[in-house]
Amino acid sequence: MLRLPEYPWESLAPYRATAQAHPGGLADLSIGTPVDDTPALIQDALAAAANAPGYPTTQGTAELREAIAAWFARRRGVPGLSPDAVIPTVGSKEFIAWLPLLLGLGPGDVVVRPTVAYPTYDIGALLVGATAVAADSLEELDPYTRARVRLIWTNSPANPTGEVASAEQLRAVVAQARTVGAVVAGDECYAELGWGEWDDPEGLRPGTPCLLSDQVSGGDHTNLLSVYSLSKQSNLAGYRAAFAAGDPALVSTLVNSRKHAGMIVPMPVQAAMTVALADDAHVRRQKGRYRARRALLKDALEAAGLVVDHSEAGLYLWTRDGRAGGAVDGAAGDNTTGHDAGRSDPSEQDSWDLVGALAQLGILVGPGTFYGEAGNGYVRVSLTGTDEAVARAAERLRTWR
Repeated sequence: MLRLPEYPWESLAPYRATAQAHPGGLADLSIGTPVDDTPALIQDALAAAANAPGYPTTQGTAELREAIAAWFARRRGVPGLSPDAVIPTVGSKEFIAWLPLLLGLGPGDVVVRPTVAYPTYDIGALLVGATAVAADSLEELDPYTRARVRLIWTNSPANPTGEVASAEQLRAVVAQARTVGAVVAGDECYAELGWGEWDDPEGLRPGTPCLLSDQVSGGDHTNLLSVYSLSKQSNLAGYRAAFAAGDPALVSTLVNSRKHAGMIVPMPVQAAMTVALADDAHVRRQKGRYRARRALLKDALEAAGLVVDHSEAGLYLWTRDGRAGGAVDGAAGDNTTGHDAGRSDPSEQDSWDLVGALAQLGILVGPGTFYGEAGNGYVRVSLTGTDEAVARAAERLRTWR
């Protein structure tokens, strides 16, 4: 029997209990689930398509595939994408977890993912008996491992760090992958949520660099897939609405496999996706909400002596203790195993100490250790709390210490 690691978020239960006991109530900035309303035009489209007695199509309706292709041209700088080169998926997590299986990977094959990364990349490898390797470049791997690489995940903008890979960096990954014949799958679900140099409040230009753009791919989509989700930009996490696009031959194979396995997006959800992808105004409005929450939280974290690293895109602030030694006041447990003065190597305990200290303020965050050893010392602070929760958290942070 295959036994996967315990779902990591379960280990937050005692910290959640501590945060919930705060007199002012819980400010949940942990998992990152959207809390704002699904836009009315999308709800209306779902309701209008509710009479769906027949089976939906696995590859998606022609209208949906055309809407995805048009969205790639308008928002991702990828014109001319064939509607036959796209496929809707039951959320992006499902696709990430099952892609190694659908590609026919197994024991002896290697799946490469970023050094700080969403844990589902590793789970996908575990499900098929492949080896998951953390690396940001194939040059980090020994020749034997490199020769066995069959799938490379890129994640830009990154979860949890918020880092954005430049077109040049992505192009280098594609070039390396082509030397070993590996598929490159770009998890790009935060592409519309860029900040700083990537912020475009009017929505007049595409978001962060796309794996399928000519600047990255050279116009050749062979063995390339861009994976996207409407969960964050459109508040559709409950709809499980996502899609992948890229190499037409690869997509055709995936469609066939998914037909056999019954991996099909429900017809009403396909109709809702079609409407959502054609409307950029609701995305700009939602981004405005996140922009305001981000500014409030970032200022408050820094006022509390914490440091926000990277975080130039996405829905999270990648945060560590900025004081000498990194020890935190009021942390749960014994701090002697934490990041003591004079040490330069943050530990797993540092992350949990900071989670514990913030829980005592009634603020729940995620430990950076969920995302690999390179996340030691960090916590991930989500922007997806309500305005009220974010305001409560900011007020407590400003008066902390």
